[in-house]
Amino acid sequence: MTLKVNEESLKHGVLTLVVTLVEVIQEALETQAVRRLEGGDLTEEEQDRLGDALLELDEAMDQIKNDHGITGSVDDLHRGLDDVVDEVVDKLINPERWAEESGRKGDGGREVQ
Repeated sequence: MTLKVNEESLKHGVLTLVVTLVEVIQEALETQAVRRLEGGDLTEEEQDRLGDALLELDEAMDQIKNDHGITGSVDDLHRGLDDVVDEVVDKLINPERWAEESGRKGDGGREVQ
């Protein structure tokens, strides 16, 4: 059995995944930067350098997405990841609801009556 792989599609998919992961990491860095700014942990020079670095990263990511035509794919994947994270956080915050939902589900995620 021969596996046929569309190289362009594979490259597009891998690049989309990598760019999306970099954006997720970027968001975490930005959140951490805001905490450090609000905490007064950074000098004015460090604030400027951090702001410039984050802005350059944002511009570079936009350029990569535009150059390779993956803006929509990255946005879709990012939304999907956000939904997964929201669900996990919800289950951590509301364990009773999670336990209740788990009790109602059978094999394959089908509702059990």
